[in-house]
Amino acid sequence: MTQEIRHFHDLLRAAHAQPERQRLLLVFVSSELPEGATPAQRESFARGEGGALTPLMCVDKLPEEIESFDALVREAREYALPGPQWQLIFVAALMGTPEHEPGDAETDRALGRLVEAIKGGTIDGLLPFDRQGNVVELGRA
Repeated sequence: MTQEIRHFHDLLRAAHAQPERQRLLLVFVSSELPEGATPAQRESFARGEGGALTPLMCVDKLPEEIESFDALVREAREYALPGPQWQLIFVAALMGTPEHEPGDAETDRALGRLVEAIKGGTIDGLLPFDRQGNVVELGRA
């Protein structure tokens, strides 16, 4: 996907334009203050900066299964557990072939690796979207 993506609908448009079938891997995360945070980290977190990413739920979808960002948010609301609300959605694409999307086992493994990468703070190559569907640029420490 080489075109510029600024909003989730740009991602969907790009995904539909790909010659290969694919699955979008979506991880809904919150941000929380890590245990033992310093006063500076607490102050930064209070301004909406920093924190540790915590995956709350994940799903894979074919691009055609996502009607719109708003529909995705409504669906996520149905499955959300009590507790912190998600703040960002990280998205990655898993490519198949022009005839077949990636299989279930391959998708499950990739989604598991994605969740673990986010837990570990490895988010390079992932697209983060805010609750309005806008791409978010995350600062690097």
